[in-house]
Amino acid sequence: MILGTKARYAVMAMVDLANHSGEKPVKLAEIATRQEMPLAYLEQIFSRLRQRGLIKSVKGPGGGYLLVSDAKAIPIYDIVAAAEEEMKMTQCELQSKTGCMASREQCITHDLWEGLSEHIYHYFNAISLEDVCKKRLQREKRKFLIEKL
Repeated sequence: MILGTKARYAVMAMVDLANHSGEKPVKLAEIATRQEMPLAYLEQIFSRLRQRGLIKSVKGPGGGYLLVSDAKAIPIYDIVAAAEEEMKMTQCELQSKTGCMASREQCITHDLWEGLSEHIYHYFNAISLEDVCKKRLQREKRKFLIEKL
């Protein structure tokens, strides 16, 4: 699986926002410049993040964006899910008895891909935005998270 650009950019931009926010809002153009992202694309992503309640916008002079919650309360999964339409490995509906084949049967590898989707969900849900900001994902932590799955 390759995460889409929207998801990767969303996580990078949220880390940047968390690292640079305080009392004053952060301008989207500043994030785009620092992270070398197209501003128009970032505006689309931030629209989705705002709709999901992860960030809020402040209008007017000195306006920009702020996190709605503390970075430790925002799982990476929420950011990825807000940016991407859906994150799954199968074409079937999750936990459905009908499958993606023309006969409505599940393909012979369905359980493999559904299991991978579950692991990805648990991994991203166990990591907070603060973890990424503070670089708490050294090899030992990643190994521990994977072993917990």
